This record gives sequence, C-alpha cells and structure tokens, in this order.
Amino acid sequence: MDNQKNSSNAPDWFHVMPDWKIQQFKDYIAKNEDTINILSKHQNWITTSPLTNDRRHPFEKQKVSNMGENDIDVIGLARNDFEVCIEMFFVRKSKMIGREHYFFKGLQDEDKAEILSSFIKQFYIGKEELPNKIMIKEEIEDKELLETLLTQAAERKVEIKTPQKGEKLRLVEMAENNAFITLSNKEKDKYNVLTELKEVLKLDNYPRKIECYDISNISGNFIVAGMCVMENGVIKKNLSRRFKIKSVVYDQDDPKCMNEVITRRLKHSIENENGGFGRLPDVIFVDGGITQIRAAKQAMIDLNLNIPIFGMVKNDKHQTRALMDENRQELKISDTLFNTITMFQDAVHDTAIGYHRKLRDEAMIKSKLDDIPGVGSAKKALLLKKFGTVQKISGASVEELMEVKGIYESLAKTILQVLNS
Repeated sequence: MDNQKNSSNAPDWFHVMPDWKIQQFKDYIAKNEDTINILSKHQNWITTSPLTNDRRHPFEKQKVSNMGENDIDVIGLARNDFEVCIEMFFVRKSKMIGREHYFFKGLQDEDKAEILSSFIKQFYIGKEELPNKIMIKEEIEDKELLETLLTQAAERKVEIKTPQKGEKLRLVEMAENNAFITLSNKEKDKYNVLTELKEVLKLDNYPRKIECYDISNISGNFIVAGMCVMENGVIKKNLSRRFKIKSVVYDQDDPKCMNEVITRRLKHSIENENGGFGRLPDVIFVDGGITQIRAAKQAMIDLNLNIPIFGMVKNDKHQTRALMDENRQELKISDTLFNTITMFQDAVHDTAIGYHRKLRDEAMIKSKLDDIPGVGSAKKALLLKKFGTVQKISGASVEELMEVKGIYESLAKTILQVLNS
C-alpha cells in the first residue's frame, strides 16, 4: 500500500477536500513520513483466510449477535521479542465474514498505539471500500485527522473507536487473542522444525543457522552456485548469495564446484565473523547425494572445521526425495519437515539457476553489442559506464543513447534494433 506524498499522486477523493484540509494532510505526511512508512519497511508476509476454513482459531467463528451496526473492522495486535502480528476481523450485518493477519518484523522499539496508527494509514488510505467503524484497543494520537481523511474518502462518516465495555470490547479482545494465537502457532511451527532437525540429524544443539548450496550450469557453461540460509526454521531470502565458479571452466565437475564454493564461503566467516556472511553455519545442506557431500566434507577438512553436512537427494523427476547423511543413509522425516526441506531446496535451486540464466542472457546480449558496426571498445565502455548493464542499454531510448559521446541517431537506432531483436 503506497502512501500519497503530494496531490498529483493522491487518490480521487483527495481532490475534493478543502484547501486547508489538503495543506493539513500534506503537513501531516511530511511530518510523519517515517511513522507512516514504518510498517511497509517491516512487513514480512500476509495470510488471508476465510473463517470457515481456518481451524486454528476457535474464537473466530462466533457470531456477533448483539451488535446492531454494520460494516465494522476490528483490529487486534500481539507481539513478542521478534515480530508483531496484527489480526483483523471483518464484521458485516452482525456476522464475522472474514479475517486477515499480518506479520511485521523490526518493530520492537515502537509502542502499540504508533503501530496501530501506522497500520491504519497503510491499510485504509487510498482504499475504495471503507467500513463505518474501525475498532482498536489503544487510543491513537492522530485519531481525529484520520477520521476526517477516511470520512472524506468514503463520503460518509467513518469512526475510529476504542470500546471500553460490552460486546465491542469483547470483539477487540477476541481479535487480540487471535493475534496472540496466530503468533504462537507460528513460533510453534518453527520450534517443531528445529526440534525435529536436531533429533533427526543427531545434533547436540538446535540448528539455528543452516546453509544450503546448489550448482547450476549447462554443459559446463556459465557455472555458478547459489546459497540460501535458514535461520530458526525460517528461510531468509535476503541472505541468499550467488557465486561465479572460478576453478572449473567449460567442464562439468559439480563436486569440484561444490568444494570451491563451500571453501570460499566458509573462509569469509573464518576471516571476519561480522562480515556479510555472518557466523559459520551450524549445518550445511548440499543439493545432491554422496558425491556432493564428500566434496563439501573435504572443504571442511582442509579448513579444519567440523560442520555436519547432509545431502538433499532428488528423484528422477528432479523432486526432493530425502535427506542423506555422510554414510549414505536416507533419514526418515515427517511430512512437515519434508515440506520445509523441499522449499529450502527449491529456494537454492531458484537462486542458482536464476543467476546462471542472468549470466547466460547477458553474455548473449554482449556478443550482440560486440557485433554492431560502429561500436568499438571505446564506445562500448562509454555505454556501459553510463547505463551499467547491456540490459539497461537495450531499454534506453534513442535520445538517451545519443547522450553518449560518439553515438549519433542512426547508430543509436541500430544498437536498439540489434539488442532487441
């Protein structure tokens, strides 16, 4: 949900507001931009579930029999040391017809009222359909201004209420209780994955940090590796890394590639534990069987490390089949852990093959650039200096290309024609 920062980008309802209110809104946005954007920076993921299909939350299915008002949204909030869960109930004609819950990280230092205020801005401003009433547990500082903005948008009265008693208070407390249950269930799922991994892999401690590696190439060309990280049972896509393989050129030797990438990565943490890769992993998974396990194991021996290594074995259809240990034993795991391992393997495969395709495509385009008459090494260098990549050159306009010294109109058109053919 994007926030509007000026009237030219504002939703339609913004333009019918009186001038003094528009200025008030602009001043408010300018003053509170950090607060307004706080949730968009930290949003992790959203789950929407019909009430009738979610069995984890027994409280949600109750009817709101004593509430005569229509179109009410109820917002509840729960938090722990790591993240915040916001739970929403949608009440229409005295019945709860649906719910949504949202997770946010990095809000440990924010108070509940500020989080709720920011969430209301993110969720409702610019939205076409608005409820008559929004009910929350905490009083928020900018309540009156938000009510004015939402009322203008809906062209009818919209209120933000903090009920103190009765059915409405019970409904807000129910939403908060559900937020707590949702947050607890998420923590429980992560704990169960870590517990099973510890038992199945026969580890002394919980595997808080697991790294997974995959090699990607086609007939020995553009050989790369992908790395993905799982922390506390959760796959962290932002910690993924990509490697160009240096020791193998125009050959297909996946074990040697695996040995290289494991060695290079682990050296980073040995030399600087506070660097971009962070501390050493507790466990390493490699995409493949015993050959890849042995290649990774040799890297451990050479670096005088002892990190457990397991292989993620696939079937004939390239689907995850099992986890394998260093003795070629396939480990028995639950369906839940199997699904987690499958997602982990898919994530690292996507990282590796995505990088492989990027390099392959760039090489194909670069060869096109080299073949264009009139584009020598000097002009090529100037083009890459200005645009950064060949892909950006192919997406530029004729006028933009002509800003580069030596590129005239007919040559610019030729460049675009060749690169985009």
